[in-house]
Amino acid sequence: MVKITLPDGTVKECEEGITPAEIAREISEGLFRKAIGAEVNGVLWDLNRPIDFDATVRIVTIDDEKAPEIYRHTMSHIMAQAVMRYFGADKVKLGIGPVIENGFYYDFEVVGKRITEEDLPKIEELMKKIIKEDLPIERFELPKDEAIKFMEEKGQTYKVELIKEINDDTVSFYKQGEFVDLCRGPHLPSTGKVKHFKLLSLAGAYWRGDERNPMLQRIYGTAFAKKKDLEEYLKMLKEAKKRDHRKLGPQLELFMIDTDVAPGMPFFLPKGAIVLNELMKFSRELHIEDGYKEVITPLVMNVKLWHQSGHWDHYKENMYFTEKEGTMYAIKPMNCPGHILIFKSSTISYRDLPVKYFEFGKVHRYERSGVLHGLMRVRAFTQDDAHIFCSEDQIEEEIKGVIMLIDRIYSPFGFTYRAELSTMPEDHMGDESVWRRAEKALQNALDKIGLEYKIAEGEGAFYGPKIDFMIKDSIGREWQCATVQLDFLMPERFDVNYIGADNKEHRVVMIHRAIFGSLERFFGILIEHFAGAFPTWLAPVQVVIIPISDRHVNYSKEIMGKLEESGIRVEMDDRRETLGYRIRDNQMKKIPYMLILGDKEESERKISVRTRENKEFKSLNLEDFISKILKEINSRSRELYLK
Repeated sequence: MVKITLPDGTVKECEEGITPAEIAREISEGLFRKAIGAEVNGVLWDLNRPIDFDATVRIVTIDDEKAPEIYRHTMSHIMAQAVMRYFGADKVKLGIGPVIENGFYYDFEVVGKRITEEDLPKIEELMKKIIKEDLPIERFELPKDEAIKFMEEKGQTYKVELIKEINDDTVSFYKQGEFVDLCRGPHLPSTGKVKHFKLLSLAGAYWRGDERNPMLQRIYGTAFAKKKDLEEYLKMLKEAKKRDHRKLGPQLELFMIDTDVAPGMPFFLPKGAIVLNELMKFSRELHIEDGYKEVITPLVMNVKLWHQSGHWDHYKENMYFTEKEGTMYAIKPMNCPGHILIFKSSTISYRDLPVKYFEFGKVHRYERSGVLHGLMRVRAFTQDDAHIFCSEDQIEEEIKGVIMLIDRIYSPFGFTYRAELSTMPEDHMGDESVWRRAEKALQNALDKIGLEYKIAEGEGAFYGPKIDFMIKDSIGREWQCATVQLDFLMPERFDVNYIGADNKEHRVVMIHRAIFGSLERFFGILIEHFAGAFPTWLAPVQVVIIPISDRHVNYSKEIMGKLEESGIRVEMDDRRETLGYRIRDNQMKKIPYMLILGDKEESERKISVRTRENKEFKSLNLEDFISKILKEINSRSRELYLK
């Protein structure tokens, strides 16, 4: 017999080998009908997989937040089965097919052929057929040597490679109809349980992410339990495509990337530099108000610093190096060691704590070329990085202060956000008891401020636990931006101390934090969040003056001078194009306000205004317009004041 503990605390004595399906049916027929899997001791489990040990069991239904992980995994297998039917099982070598955020993918090598966009609808049709067949999905295990032979006979060389690396005597497989795949699971009980899916795109992907390995073809897809949810997601993707910063950025003359000269290292054009400078100006104001002191640290430093910090052991594959005069230097991937050296350069008393340094620090990190993505994944970026040096009894108050600053910085952009507390990873440095103290301090700060959060087990940085903030944009996508990391270990490695009230040295505690995160990535998020139509305070050009004809240019220059004197960013468009063309073109450039100046405006000494949203305001006083737009800019409003 085994003891099964249910979520309400009920303990049932059951026959060894009972399945979650049988447990669900014992609870209620309704629960059994909705069940697609289970959590057994916190691990996702097949509905029909036996349980032969004492366990805590929670039934996962189709509406459960964990359900997508199960049904999207099954959908990746259905897709792989369809690909093998389409091209022929002997022609297809399977890579891997995991669940990812909002979907799934599978990597394939099709011998002698390439998968094309035209193939996707045909693969979808075969997937629908497999779903209609409602094939039972069965788990089975083989001894490792038999598993290798089994996959060798099928010609699945990539699977053989994976099996050889498994540190277990037995290997699990899943079978549905003629399709068999190496897999840990779990899966749906049959292929007919979830019907609403869409194949989204194709991409190339090196086997195991290594450019020395063969290039496979990856098909991305998504699946939802309800048709309505799938339709909403596809609608969001369509909107996201229109907002793609990689298209809008160059179109709006914000940035460019030259992949021949500097892949993953963006060039910011004059208009993009204005936006970045406005973001830094805003951040700088709030940091100074909050007691931070701005510093600047070297871009290149001796590698001995990175040995001492631990980055060499944990991060050297992602770092850039250079050698001069027999000394090896590293281009900094992070700013923290530099801030530590500044702190240690003078004697700090307990009366000075907390000490808060911040920096718009340029860092370089090597990312594989296959993962580079516009401004979202780059090799060179600027962090709004800060480090707080404090005593242990100041931790909770300082964490609360950081969270409040995050709220103030995100507020003008209209972002909502949630938090995730990430705990000790497997490759952590330092003693577990220190980690537990650090995790508890972060948890206490979150609880006291009343901020909802999830716990991400094992996702912390190698030197300490962290809180990540996930912001939600205007079309509902989440982005990880701000991070707050508590660190007891770096002060140990660098012997960072302060002089206490007892006149003795005490170890300082270090809080790492960034709010924009990467300024470049945050910029990319903002482009997509606002679809390029930045609030007036951020807009590179806030007003464009359009003289109706050449005879109105002098009056336009007079108006332009007064706007410039008021500190408003203004341009004049006196091109020899039609008025309609120039208005449409400047609307496409997302400029908040257009002043259309002709005979009537000049004779009345007035202005006519058209917004990028196509609202018109005629015969306005220039002084009133300047007053309103300055209020809009200075308040960092998201809304146009003329609307």
